[in-house]
Amino acid sequence: MKLSIIDAGNFMCDGGAVFGVVPKKMWEKQYPCDEENFCNLAMRCLLIDTGDRRILIDTGVGNKQSEKFYSYYKLNGEATLAGSLTKAGYSPGDITDVVLTHLHFDHCGGCVEWDDTQQPKLVFPHADYWVSQDQWDNYLDPNVREGAVYFPENMMPIKEANRLKVVEASGEWLPGVELRLFNGHTPGQIVPVIHYKDKTIAYMGDLIPVAASMPLPWVSAYDVNPLASMKEKETFLEEAAQNGYILFFEHDLYNQCCTVTSTEKGIRCDETFPLSTIL
Repeated sequence: MKLSIIDAGNFMCDGGAVFGVVPKKMWEKQYPCDEENFCNLAMRCLLIDTGDRRILIDTGVGNKQSEKFYSYYKLNGEATLAGSLTKAGYSPGDITDVVLTHLHFDHCGGCVEWDDTQQPKLVFPHADYWVSQDQWDNYLDPNVREGAVYFPENMMPIKEANRLKVVEASGEWLPGVELRLFNGHTPGQIVPVIHYKDKTIAYMGDLIPVAASMPLPWVSAYDVNPLASMKEKETFLEEAAQNGYILFFEHDLYNQCCTVTSTEKGIRCDETFPLSTIL
């Protein structure tokens, strides 16, 4: 198995949205913001090459939305999804599977692009696109809070091309790759857990978007069920501490990975390091 980070660029998000009810005086000590209280977040995708399968986890924000829409999120950074794939030695046609943690625009926007005639085209033409059944149902009939972050053009062309696959329940998906389902941030969020050599790496998605979000009450204002988020986070972190998991952060611009340890204040980061340290 080979792992590669696929950097899809960065975007800015209001710190109050990232950290919810936590006061700014607390969270800004752990994660920086600009003069408008915006935090810079990564869109750090991951490619798993098993030899037979080349699996991309999440695809970033893409380029289909309006300039006005993107201006709200201040996209930045030089990396692009396509450029990072090329840098890692792959092309879009090499990808056999795309696993989408969930269908908010910053996680699945890169699945589809416009062709020269402004018609939708699948970016990964040979891939199956995997999403949980609960998340797909929520995408089709969203609650009031999430409707604004689900765009038909991000996923309906995949469905129409018969390339959409659903995950019904948590469990082993492929040898060495588990897909776990969580419901606090959004129904049916997938957290891939990868068994790599003698390590276990969890791709955290929005279960724990940045290392600073580790304290249980520090949940995003975007979470549809914050009490469930806290319980899910507590259970997973206890498992991670007991078993020495490595947490891989999708959105933390400053920390790619960490291990965790139990402290008197709860489970916290132990060591932070780049993924390359263990590859």
